[in-house]
Amino acid sequence: MVIDDQAGLQEPIISVLKTVYDPEIPVNIYDLGLVYELHINADGEVFILVTLTAPGCPVGADIVSEIDEKVRQIEGVKDVHVELTFDPPWNMGMMSDEAKLELGFM
Repeated sequence: MVIDDQAGLQEPIISVLKTVYDPEIPVNIYDLGLVYELHINADGEVFILVTLTAPGCPVGADIVSEIDEKVRQIEGVKDVHVELTFDPPWNMGMMSDEAKLELGFM
């Protein structure tokens, strides 16, 4: 994952991202490896590039909305831009060790 934090907001944003779940998988989007990039400029604008476990995920728009809503509530965040991508496609190798352990892959 690429992180560029010019406003010192990385920790609270990652904490919030860890409260967003894919409803079909009991692991948060951050540990699943669905967050590809996090850029925070000095003005508090947040740019997040995310993916889904599958392009046809029926709750993709809900996940994007939840990310936007939750990150926007963090003190110091002035604006949020969440972009959905499927390049590169997500794969299980992108999961954190914690996620792999929780899902029984380790």
